[in-house]
Amino acid sequence: MFNGKTIFIAGHARLPQGMAAKSVFETLTITAEVDVKYGVILEASCTLATEHGREFIGRVLRGTSLKDGVEDAIQEIQTYYRGKATNALIAALKDLDLHFHQIHDEQKNKVK
Repeated sequence: MFNGKTIFIAGHARLPQGMAAKSVFETLTITAEVDVKYGVILEASCTLATEHGREFIGRVLRGTSLKDGVEDAIQEIQTYYRGKATNALIAALKDLDLHFHQIHDEQKNKVK
């Protein structure tokens, strides 16, 4: 049951040529369930072709506070993910972060 304390956000980026997921998707998508108050990613997934890859990215992103920025998560992706989708993952994460901040700003403006 939805409790209003989390939101579901998606970030998108173009996939590079030669990716297995490119045959199914034109873009890479990262989705995340985010705590509204603290901006912490509670659960995340992406459209990488393998379940292992999707789970790995989920573990990397879990616990990241979007209020603190995504630089640490980007660094972890660059360090630990060694696949063709690195730049797409980073771009999708930045897009997700942008959407979070837009939603957060809208919520703040409603309160005023």
